Amino acid sequence: MFVVAVIALFIAMVLVLIRLYWGPTLYDRVLAVNSFGTQTVLFIGVIGFLAGRPDFLDIALLYALINFVGTIVILKYFRYRAIGDVHQTPTEEETGK
Repeated sequence: MFVVAVIALFIAMVLVLIRLYWGPTLYDRVLAVNSFGTQTVLFIGVIGFLAGRPDFLDIALLYALINFVGTIVILKYFRYRAIGDVHQTPTEEETGK
């Protein structure tokens, strides 16, 4: 049964990579990268169970954290064109001058 799960995850990962390549918008591609990362976490967990290596779950959790933070950074960069603190200067209308 776990072999079927690995095959299904692999097929899903290939489909997400196709979506990543042909995604019409940037957000479709970001979603595809995030989905691929989530499926990779599942793949690592199932492979670790099949191999009898419970320490693979630690690796999978670390990868999930990196995937989450990376997705947030990518979305912030494409929204503000900067990764660090964004300081916006108020316009003349906002200051009342």
